[in-house]
Amino acid sequence: MRVGILTGGGDCPGLNAVIRAAVLAGTQRHGMEFVGFLDGWRGVLEGDAVPLDEDRVRPLLAVGGTVLGSSRTNPLADGVQEGVARIRKQLAELGVDALLAIGGEDTLGVATALHEAGVPVVGAPKTIDDDLSATDATFGFDTAVQTAVDACDRLVTTGASHHRAMIVEVMGRHAGWIALHTGMAAGAHVTLLPEEDVDLDEVGATVRAVLERGQAPLIVVSEGAKVHGDEAVKNAPRDAFGHVQLGGAGDALEHEIVARVPGLSTRVTVLGHLLRGGTPSAADRILATRFGLSAVEALAAGDLGTMASLRGVDVVQVPLAEATGVLRTVPESRRAETAGLRW
Repeated sequence: MRVGILTGGGDCPGLNAVIRAAVLAGTQRHGMEFVGFLDGWRGVLEGDAVPLDEDRVRPLLAVGGTVLGSSRTNPLADGVQEGVARIRKQLAELGVDALLAIGGEDTLGVATALHEAGVPVVGAPKTIDDDLSATDATFGFDTAVQTAVDACDRLVTTGASHHRAMIVEVMGRHAGWIALHTGMAAGAHVTLLPEEDVDLDEVGATVRAVLERGQAPLIVVSEGAKVHGDEAVKNAPRDAFGHVQLGGAGDALEHEIVARVPGLSTRVTVLGHLLRGGTPSAADRILATRFGLSAVEALAAGDLGTMASLRGVDVVQVPLAEATGVLRTVPESRRAETAGLRW
């Protein structure tokens, strides 16, 4: 069997570990051959692929990003039938028997459509937002949170030195898992998520209370938090899947806080793509490796139209359609754990 691997959407710590595990296990256990499609679905549409062998992938475990490149190309933008036909043609010309698609909601949504059209495909879930409902966890999230916490720990000390409120904006479009876990681990005085309304007067009161007891306020805000009742968006074109580009939640929050606490010194730090880059944590390397191994076993067993999923402590295969059904957002029970506490 000749398998094509692609990585789509935003890059993420652990992507290379999935590729590495899949190629090593598939080659050694099942005699598979692998090629890597460059830049996500663009490479599939254009037949732009490179060989992937054991020597190529062995050093990749700790390497961040993706050696195959990525993009937000939507191969079905001009219609499902046309997109599927183009993909079938390229796979046939390259002698590729099946695909392993590694990505988030959009990438796996395309994979689901291909499966429904009869194209052999399996998936591996990838998103630092940890918002796919079909799996208990996704690789990249652990690394992103640790990076954010490290940044907050540093910002707290400079904030205290200057009696300044530090506002830290983290990724999280519709799900606030990164903000929630970062705020908890860093001891943030205020944490704002996309899942709940923002009470700006309450934020201002909290900031004043923290200042009055001689501390520097630390505020963690998700990029998707609705500071003014809706997401803060940049004046930029939508991507190929119709998503707007978020940005400005931290700046909007700063403006509102200063209006409520006159004379307050503030600084906004947008972590943004720092959370995507760099070396994956040990936990993310392990989970990514397990996802790669599970995907290869599914291909060998003919368990197509599925994706690797962590359920409890076990990695199992679940239908691809489950990955793109409903986003896993932060439930009220998790938000209530720390509600009202004065950190």
